[in-house]
Amino acid sequence: MELKNKVLELLKKSEPLKAGEIAEKLNTDKKDVDKVIKALKKENAVISPKRCFYSVDK
Repeated sequence: MELKNKVLELLKKSEPLKAGEIAEKLNTDKKDVDKVIKALKKENAVISPKRCFYSVDK
């Protein structure tokens, strides 16, 4: 599964998370998660309810 999809699935199942927490849970590099989140924000697929925390709009 592509990292982008993994990030979205994780965010759907959890409370808002920081990029570092997402990287830790997915066992991947934070830099890669940052890139994915940036792309997802451009697509309006994720929101930031609080500074540096990310979630999906349910």
